Amino acid sequence: MRINDYLALLGLKVQDKVTDYEGVVTSVSFDLYGCIQAVVNPGLDKDGKPKETYWFDVTRLKVVNNIPIMDVPNFVDEGIIS
Repeated sequence: MRINDYLALLGLKVQDKVTDYEGVVTSVSFDLYGCIQAVVNPGLDKDGKPKETYWFDVTRLKVVNNIPIMDVPNFVDEGIIS
């Protein structure tokens, strides 16, 4: 996969293949040792409070819905990444 393929996970609903934890990818991280991970945000609980978010290796994630919940920034065209 290429960097843009990993960034394309932003805003998608995913499920962890190991734990079945589901939520929306809100961040993707590339570390010095080659790990690529994503933060999965499951949303709110029944009382309207935010649930815990967790980091997962992207290889553990399965896309549940390939339509992003919102528009993802174009990091290159907006000058965030040059």
